[in-house]
Amino acid sequence: MTTQSDLRVAAAPISWGVCEVPGWGRELQAGTVLGEMAELGIHATELGPPGYLPREPAELRALLGTHDLRLIGGFLAIELHTAQDAALAAAEDSAALFAACGAEVLVVAAATGLDGYDERPALTEDEWRTLFDTAGKIRDIAATHGLRAVVHPHVGTHVETEAEVERFLAGSDVDLCLDTGHLLIGGTDPVALARRHPGRIGHLHLKDVRGELAEAVRGGTMSYTEAVGKGLYSPLGDGDVDIEALVRSVRQAGYDGWYVLEQDTALGESSPDDGPKKDASRSLSYLHDIVSRLPIA
Repeated sequence: MTTQSDLRVAAAPISWGVCEVPGWGRELQAGTVLGEMAELGIHATELGPPGYLPREPAELRALLGTHDLRLIGGFLAIELHTAQDAALAAAEDSAALFAACGAEVLVVAAATGLDGYDERPALTEDEWRTLFDTAGKIRDIAATHGLRAVVHPHVGTHVETEAEVERFLAGSDVDLCLDTGHLLIGGTDPVALARRHPGRIGHLHLKDVRGELAEAVRGGTMSYTEAVGKGLYSPLGDGDVDIEALVRSVRQAGYDGWYVLEQDTALGESSPDDGPKKDASRSLSYLHDIVSRLPIA
């Protein structure tokens, strides 16, 4: 049987409520978040939103090193459909930082340009072509820094629904960050997607989702932000994503990248400080249980 160490497991600050969206919720101190990751036995993380952790490479490496953590990359929500020069400059900045810290992946989402993830205007055909072109150029920028770039289907962005995901895959050769939660909320079965496009999975965010709340978001009867506050994302194994089938599928397809535990959380004023750590611990235990039952790769 396989062991827990067979999977490269990482975390992300969003699981502790740290998000780039204005007014998202209360943020825990970086030392608390990084320290709790380390206490759980996790030794790798994504960066988190701009400004949360240092942007100066030596300072960032020193802070992560204090907690025996390494940087694997990070998330960048930028407009791919317009203002291409600004998008490429932002990608260059993040790619240079990630490379200086020994990271591997630049995760890009096709932002709308609006605050938050509750509204998104439709793209024109020309804007779709620009999106494809910008994504390809960002892939090339990342490669010059020794990184791989992936596009993240994400609620409230221009690559959200199943039709949009398939359109992106048909129009671009940039690989995906397969985020099990955002895909399901957008109407895509993440296991089926992984089986249809096994060679296009460049990075993996593991989330579980409560299906009833996901359906409310998808149907427009509840905003994404409200649903997150009501517990849209659950610890792995408590929701309606078939995490075990997904892990089995990508492993069988030869995926050898990171498995990022990423449960989007928003902390209110009365939310317990230890809630994120407890949820991350449950997710980690669930993932390890799955791995313990997998055949040796």
